[in-house]
Amino acid sequence: MWRRWSFIRQMKLNLIRFLRLRGTPDEIAKGLALGVFIGLTPTFGVQMALAVFFAILLKENKIAAVLGVWVTNPVTAPFIYTLEYRIGRLLLGIDSPQPVRNFAPETLKQFGWDVLLPIGFGSIILGALCAALTYALTLRIIPVAKTWRIPRWPRRER
Repeated sequence: MWRRWSFIRQMKLNLIRFLRLRGTPDEIAKGLALGVFIGLTPTFGVQMALAVFFAILLKENKIAAVLGVWVTNPVTAPFIYTLEYRIGRLLLGIDSPQPVRNFAPETLKQFGWDVLLPIGFGSIILGALCAALTYALTLRIIPVAKTWRIPRWPRRER
């Protein structure tokens, strides 16, 4: 049934669902910020499970946390992880790793640390900044957005 709807209609329905989330603007903003923070960590593949786990643990809005995770998706992930790597490398003062010429286990282990450490550190920095920004913006936008009256989509005549 949804395949007959246009992309714009889907976006409108998702906006309406987001605006109808139950909870105070503070709870929704905290859940969304938590999801954005987890979405910016290099845990691709288990981010939704982590978001729900931490939302339950911290008693935040679970649906908003899952929505926030979608800041990273297959389209945006390469750009985000590259930015995190560069931020981490810059702040840690690590040079770019040399290409691996010897595939010995020790060489691969060192190469892995040369990549994972900057990405991990950069993701914490970028995640904290983006989560704080998301919280502040969402806290101000949700009360205004809940007052919007979104008109019904015209139905097709059959």
